[in-house]
Amino acid sequence: MMEVMVTENLRVGCLGAARIVPMALARPANKVDGIELAAVAARDPQRARAFAARRGIPVVHESYEALVADDSLDAVYIPLPNGLHGHWTKRALEAGRHVLCEKPLTANAEEAEEVRQAAEKSGLVVMEAFHWRYHALTARMLDIIAKGELGAVRHVEAELTVPLPRRNDIRWNLDLAGGAMMDTGCYAVSIVRTLAGAEPEVVSARAKLRSPGVDRRMRADLVFADGRTGRVTSSMWSATMIRIHAEVVGEKATMRVLNPMAPQYFHRLTVTGPHFRRRERIGGPGTYTCQLEAFAAAIRGERPPLTPASDSVLNMRVIDAVYRAAGLEPRQPTAV
Repeated sequence: MMEVMVTENLRVGCLGAARIVPMALARPANKVDGIELAAVAARDPQRARAFAARRGIPVVHESYEALVADDSLDAVYIPLPNGLHGHWTKRALEAGRHVLCEKPLTANAEEAEEVRQAAEKSGLVVMEAFHWRYHALTARMLDIIAKGELGAVRHVEAELTVPLPRRNDIRWNLDLAGGAMMDTGCYAVSIVRTLAGAEPEVVSARAKLRSPGVDRRMRADLVFADGRTGRVTSSMWSATMIRIHAEVVGEKATMRVLNPMAPQYFHRLTVTGPHFRRRERIGGPGTYTCQLEAFAAAIRGERPPLTPASDSVLNMRVIDAVYRAAGLEPRQPTAV
């Protein structure tokens, strides 16, 4: 196991200048004590320099390889296309860097297991960026279930439907491990697994395609070992423009949550029984700030992450099974 030295301020390098970086890393880094966004690299160095100038990032590396090799960095954030996540996570671990990687952590479950083993061997933190998992709303949802307010749970489902009309978006690219199930779908699977507290089997799945092999919409029905049922629905292009919700049906009551993914913008938690209805709003920092705080805490050994590589393996097993049930192949890592 590698011995890792952590500086007083955690210095994070950003492996790419993707559109999500300001929301997921740059702005939260300004709110979380002890985090410094210290370096960036992009495929286009000129774009990286412009990005760094806007964000006040002091170091621009000319390549991903150079950033990963920078020994002044404690950690790397990876917002690259899906098919590159696993490769660069492993490269970062080999270089002695902790990793916060955008979801999904890898292209498929086999690659996720490779990352899990590499993380375990290195002793470094690998955290999949399911930011919803770190918000107080998620803790409240789990608390309601655990306290038995819903009674015995019978069904759990999640749906994430958002529009992605641009045909040249990388999330439609099969060679980059694209598809709705890999984008919004991985959230839906994570939500259902978390709220159920168990691993499902895929009973059936149906895909609607945007191009050969690339799903624009996916719905899968699930079953758990104790007989509970589940459903995940994901879409990046369908008649329904936006729908983000989770539902847990119990024998005594049903919990419905509007926007469990980004509750800092707007959300509503409703528990409904035969003779009552209760609504709640849960405050607190935004999900990305909570996630970065959790990443820093994990690196410092204060508490383990809620979304480690071991959990990513389980999430990807379900996603792979959904693709197979729909008559499609699981995604493959991008050739580097």
